[in-house]
Amino acid sequence: MQYNENAQLDPSQMGGGGGGRSGGKIALGGGAGLLVVILALVFGLNPSALLGDGTTTGETSTGAYAHCTRGSDISADRDCRFVAYTNSIQAYWASAVEGYTMSTTKTFTGRIDTACGTATSAVGPFYCPADSTVYLDTGFFDDLVTQLGAQGGDAAEAYVIAHEYGHHVSNLIGTLDEVQRAGNQTGATSPQVRLELQADCFAGVWLKNAQTQENGPISGVTTDDLKRAVDAAQAVGDDRIQEQTTGRVDRESWTHGSTEQRSRWLLAGYSSGNPNSCDTFSAKTL
Repeated sequence: MQYNENAQLDPSQMGGGGGGRSGGKIALGGGAGLLVVILALVFGLNPSALLGDGTTTGETSTGAYAHCTRGSDISADRDCRFVAYTNSIQAYWASAVEGYTMSTTKTFTGRIDTACGTATSAVGPFYCPADSTVYLDTGFFDDLVTQLGAQGGDAAEAYVIAHEYGHHVSNLIGTLDEVQRAGNQTGATSPQVRLELQADCFAGVWLKNAQTQENGPISGVTTDDLKRAVDAAQAVGDDRIQEQTTGRVDRESWTHGSTEQRSRWLLAGYSSGNPNSCDTFSAKTL
């Protein structure tokens, strides 16, 4: 992934500590959280218990990105790439969704208190609709490679964050609320899987448009970048994780979609570059 060194970065989009607790909606994850959700479903646990009601708060990103003000800062401090991802993603959706409400990316280690409950690093990246915030344990990207077998790289990281912002868009347009009202349905064609595939498609749409933003922080997306994003999507497919953790595949317990489904919808979004192509809820074939 190529960066525009002259681009202005806005570190204010990287939040500080966690939000206040509430009895709000369960957070939606796209990565390591999926592993925990799968295990919860396999062993008969309530997935909503993944985010508990403890009060311990871990290290957060307060002030850690204040120096990330230009694209050139990424070469000096690699952590500044998270600002670039977030800025580019939100700049696109602000232009594509009327009345788009800005969110923030909050990074943490250990544990963090959110409006969806207390999350640990085991949950991985997730979006909390109760405070409209994307939470990111940056150590997840190491796990994506070492535990889930992905190739990794900047484009893979950007895809993961763009997926979570896809949930933010789904929240703004109302589809997330509809799915959550339907309850914890699972299965290869369930509303929950359709919601996750919509977020994958939205991530692909952003990836297509990222390099065309005037003075945006992303100046180029290569064929290798796209391959790495698709590889990351496949690495967190329900079927692959089930095979790794239990040795069998149970389509009826899927919550995020298979490797084929996730890569197909990511590529569908990238190919069209149009969020209107991401209507996974009307699609007969996922």
